[in-house]
Amino acid sequence: MKRYCFVLIILLSTVRIVAQGYQQLVVHLSQPGKVFTLNVNIGRAAINVRGYDGKDVVINVETDEKNGRESMDVTAQEKNNEVTVAAPRRKAVRLNIRVPETSGIFKLSSINGGTIMVSDVTGNLELQNKSGGISALNISGSVIASTLSGRITVSFKNVDPGVPMAFSTISGGINVSFPADLKANLKIRSDLGKVYSDFDLVGDAAHPKAVRDEKDGVYHLSIDDWIFGRVGGGGPEMLIKNTNGNIHIYKTK
Repeated sequence: MKRYCFVLIILLSTVRIVAQGYQQLVVHLSQPGKVFTLNVNIGRAAINVRGYDGKDVVINVETDEKNGRESMDVTAQEKNNEVTVAAPRRKAVRLNIRVPETSGIFKLSSINGGTIMVSDVTGNLELQNKSGGISALNISGSVIASTLSGRITVSFKNVDPGVPMAFSTISGGINVSFPADLKANLKIRSDLGKVYSDFDLVGDAAHPKAVRDEKDGVYHLSIDDWIFGRVGGGGPEMLIKNTNGNIHIYKTK
């Protein structure tokens, strides 16, 4: 009897609504209000995650209408407050996901489906996109973001102290905004672009000094190798690497 009840609870943890070209999955967390994890690793997906005042993870799936029912293969599983979203890699989908405002761990990955966007969430973000941009706005916590082709835009409301971060792209600009009271060790490089910042970077005597030109309170930093600098007396390492594009590191307005 206990076994049947357990199976029933798992089945009821996800509510599914399906229409042509549209699908909604409502996932009930087993421990609402506690830290949760969201895993999305889909080959062809545009992913949009935002925080909202609710306790469930709500996943809205949109597909190309001409593919219709054939594309309705997105699944979501929840276990111990960890939600995993999956779909066949050959299908292109757009995921609009609402998550509780409580702290979470977000592991989002796409290969060839469009932009990964996250906004108004708290927690640790790991964002990977092979062919598309990454946007993470109004974040409280930490971010690791990497893409081969696309722009990276990140703005922080609050930074998780003591947590290293990394931002890297091969082709596209990087624009990161930190709170003015940031404490970090910055390691920056742009091979075929320029680096700009309105933070006052204190150089490290063990590394070459960057040439700094100031205009309207914004510094242009140039050096043939990596730029090393401490902000706010120093802290965890923030690695920012761009092969072909400019890097902007600004104070959050």
